[in-house]
Amino acid sequence: MELTIPFVLAVTYGGYVSPIKLAIVLVFFFLWMPLVNWTYKDTQEVQTKTEQWTTAMILAGAIGLLVWILIPVFLIGFLLYLVVLGATSLAYVVHRNARVAEFEKILTADHIKNIFINQKKRMEKATRGLTLVTANGNEVPMPLPKTTEAIGFQMICELFEDAMWRRASDILFQPGQQDYSVTYIVDGMPMKQPARSREDMEHFIHFIKHMADLEVEERRKPQIGKFRIDKGADRIKWEVLTAGSTAGEQLKVSRVQEYGTRTVEDMGFQPKQVEAVKGLRKLNKGVIVLTAPPKNGITTTMYAFLRNHDLYMNNVNTVEKKLAADLQNITQHVYSPSDTGTTTYAKKVQSVLRMGPEIIGIADCEDKQCVQLACAAGRDGVIVYPTMQATSVLQALSRWLQMAEDKDMAIETLAGILNQRLIRILCEDCKQAYQPNQDLLRKFNIPADKIEVLYRPGEIEYDKHGKPIVCEKCQGTGFYGRTGVFEMIVIDESLRAALKKAKSIKEMGALFRKAGMLYLQEQCIKKVAQGITSINEVIRHFSQKAETNEKQKNGNQ
Repeated sequence: MELTIPFVLAVTYGGYVSPIKLAIVLVFFFLWMPLVNWTYKDTQEVQTKTEQWTTAMILAGAIGLLVWILIPVFLIGFLLYLVVLGATSLAYVVHRNARVAEFEKILTADHIKNIFINQKKRMEKATRGLTLVTANGNEVPMPLPKTTEAIGFQMICELFEDAMWRRASDILFQPGQQDYSVTYIVDGMPMKQPARSREDMEHFIHFIKHMADLEVEERRKPQIGKFRIDKGADRIKWEVLTAGSTAGEQLKVSRVQEYGTRTVEDMGFQPKQVEAVKGLRKLNKGVIVLTAPPKNGITTTMYAFLRNHDLYMNNVNTVEKKLAADLQNITQHVYSPSDTGTTTYAKKVQSVLRMGPEIIGIADCEDKQCVQLACAAGRDGVIVYPTMQATSVLQALSRWLQMAEDKDMAIETLAGILNQRLIRILCEDCKQAYQPNQDLLRKFNIPADKIEVLYRPGEIEYDKHGKPIVCEKCQGTGFYGRTGVFEMIVIDESLRAALKKAKSIKEMGALFRKAGMLYLQEQCIKKVAQGITSINEVIRHFSQKAETNEKQKNGNQ
């Protein structure tokens, strides 16, 4: 008996206090301590109830350990310990994730995935080959991973890579109740993009404002700034315009175009029109009125007409409300109401004319004083290129004579009138030829014997898996770029004499037609016949014009 009892006790003691089981208990005890410490610090960072959650984590671990030790079956006690401590930990994680930004959330699918990813390499990949340059000309350093700056940086790189590939000239961000709508403007047409969450847009706007050197905290007053994106040898400048609204901060980002480098030959004039424009170089005075509806490129045309002259032999100036581009060898004046003595735009024009320019471009010449100053300057030996809004040459002439008030002087100084539109150019890589309907040709006065085929945007093709094959050049839009279409008349002495005798705009229009002026629709049909654009693109432009005229008519009744 003396030998048997100690043996039995030894076996019983060894089974109850197993070194392996004791080690497991100690491991999970020491893992629980750092968890309590992390909870204490994290609750302070996310600004929640520190004492409540830290106490809950301590009690959960203590109760779990006590249950584990008291339950005779080791595995069941272990599972109960994990359930008690795990449930408390999970409750806290759900609570704190609801209070933090997306990138700060833990135990999400993205968080677990990111644990195994090299964050530095991920950020380098997120640049997509783009280099961001601030308004001050400094390269934006790569932000630290998992920061608010990193979210804004990644979103800018992702969005602008896509916008540049799609050739967007403008990107519009409009706040809604739940998110922000995103729209690209490509070749003058809006293209809806996937909406962005308000949270992501806050990081995006914050980052882009820093780049454009704008006041980050100012969310109501309009602000304008610029930044640049480099991709390889390309240096693309962007302008940022912000404005407040009741729904939130609006944002428009526009690509800064190289307006100042376009020549008359680049604009889309027909050969006879190019010769007529080049003939304007021989003028020593006169007014050439340049017109178009809004957003149809009239500023670019004014710049091209100014550059049509010898900039070294002539003193060339502009007066503008906002510079669209910096022009070499041309003196540009920007109107600001704060300037001394230039409380109105007309006074600014007058002050520039007093400096004695030989050629001047006057943007937005939309009031009587500006028109009368332009007429007087054209009479006194200055070549003047005013721009104004109009839908045709005849409407432009009517408005010009009305604001000039002196018909004889206005006609005496008038050397020409131009009206224009921008139409989309068919993509050369995917446009399709087709035999047009003869009735359609007759409707648009296209000679059927001279036209074998017309062109239209290519139809979408699909691969064997049913996925659309997108044209890499036009991204599936069917169009690539825009060109100008021009209704233009150059006024010589014989036409001027006839205009003075005409008693109405209608009679003047008949004189223009007799002198060989083609209407815009006729110029557009020439572009269609040349395979430059499509019939539907022309219809789209002039059906819009008809709708606009109908609305104006109804509004005046």
